[in-house]
Amino acid sequence: MPDPTVPPTPPVPLDALLAREDLGLRRVAGPSDPGTVVRWAHTSEMADPYPYLLGGELLLSAGVHIPDGAGPGYFDAYVSRIVAAGGAALGFGLAPVHETVPGALVAACDLQGLPLLEVPPRTTFSGVARAVWQLMAQARLAELRRVTEAHRGLASAAARPDPVPSVLHRLSRHLDGRAVLFGPEGTEIAAAGRALGEETDTALAKLAEVVRPADPDEHRPDPAGPPESGAGPGVAGAASPAGRARPRPSPSSAADTVAGIRLAAYALGAGHGFVLGVAAPQRDSGDHTVASVAAVLLSLLTGEQQGGTGAARSAALVRLLLGGDPQEVAPLLGGERWRVVHARRAVRPSETRPSETRPSDTRSPEARPPEVPSPDALAASALGAALGSALVDPADGIVRVLVPAGREPEAQTGWTLGVSAAVTPHDWPAADTQAARALAHARATRVPLVVHGARPALDDLVPAADARAHARTLLAPVAGTPALTDTLRTWLSLHGSWDRTAVALSVHRNTVRQRIARCAALLNADLDDPDVRMNLWFALRHI
Repeated sequence: MPDPTVPPTPPVPLDALLAREDLGLRRVAGPSDPGTVVRWAHTSEMADPYPYLLGGELLLSAGVHIPDGAGPGYFDAYVSRIVAAGGAALGFGLAPVHETVPGALVAACDLQGLPLLEVPPRTTFSGVARAVWQLMAQARLAELRRVTEAHRGLASAAARPDPVPSVLHRLSRHLDGRAVLFGPEGTEIAAAGRALGEETDTALAKLAEVVRPADPDEHRPDPAGPPESGAGPGVAGAASPAGRARPRPSPSSAADTVAGIRLAAYALGAGHGFVLGVAAPQRDSGDHTVASVAAVLLSLLTGEQQGGTGAARSAALVRLLLGGDPQEVAPLLGGERWRVVHARRAVRPSETRPSETRPSDTRSPEARPPEVPSPDALAASALGAALGSALVDPADGIVRVLVPAGREPEAQTGWTLGVSAAVTPHDWPAADTQAARALAHARATRVPLVVHGARPALDDLVPAADARAHARTLLAPVAGTPALTDTLRTWLSLHGSWDRTAVALSVHRNTVRQRIARCAALLNADLDDPDVRMNLWFALRHI
């Protein structure tokens, strides 16, 4: 809970007041610490101002309270009360009472480390107070701008194909420190920013445990230690019948300082166990707000997504493992008709590493298969959330997502997508094949999204059994070699383009030429003849 004695505006550095030429303030005693800040200005002529101070004030006085003949003892007591109240500095006004600052006051402030400012006759106390509030307003505006820019940066990072690492990287840059995402087991899932030492890493991991929700079956011991013998059931921290301490509610955030490094931990989501940890050498005004925004974004990226509750998905999985029919299980997942989406990270120049383009690779740029880092589980989960489904399977560089047919998949920044036709669960395997082919077509044609066409075609006029029989007969010479049939299908779908087929299949262009020549020889067909191509395409659609 915020301290009610601290104003919501940022404090003003004392040096900023001294730099105001219109005020003409001059430091005559006390330390020259650039870290000294003023939270407000207050005028008082009380001999003992302690009861009227909250801390952090620039106390302004013209010395009316100073009795005639006051000695060092009076000034020592006066300054000590200001220091005890937490006053930031003392401003002493010249004229009409005193022509100069009393020497005993200067000595007392030097002795007790209280900055003493001389206020010239031309400067009124109200003018000093106004300057303080003006500087506070400027600092507040600068803070709001800084926080707003940080919010925009975090939101942009969350929209990237790798949202979790991007958010952590953006946060670490803003804090000029380190940002870490801890998993439910306490392991470090992702991190960004400069390393701050093993001691800091260990302390941050321990701080994360403070805010991580306790498992119902793993009760945390009370930090006050084990209860004393004879403690009754109403005593906090009393042992349970099983000999374990009762679980305590976890705070949503916690902070600490280790070796001069500021640490903070934020619990993410609705108790799933993810924790955001941040460490920075210094903490500026607004950093907590920015870290809280990052925690909210990471909660959305790591939490349960749409597409059915976790219990329903668990039930569907169990039924499938026990031999249930997909058609019967599908209603538990949220729909009767579905689309399968295959997604692959799009290539960005910044992600191309020198090792990915070997000197011996003589292919043209169009023919080289784009190599990109495989998506991690969190990036795949974020993609699923954008598509409206939590049914995500990241494997072998490809993310497969099962999306209810009511949600039309849209192109996603940083991804190349292939989408199947809407099918019933019985046809999920066929839809998976459709999505894979659509993705290959999208990569080859360099478009972000390709949807499998499900419109009526001429081959619908032929009975399915007859079409399959014709396909088996026509393609028998190559049917036993999947590499040949896959290459022929892709090559025909891309209108005979060698380079695009090489990209789609991630092989060399010459390999495509060799395979197509082999197909032509085995089929004894002229693949330059459009009628031959049409017949082969018809047959390939039915195997």
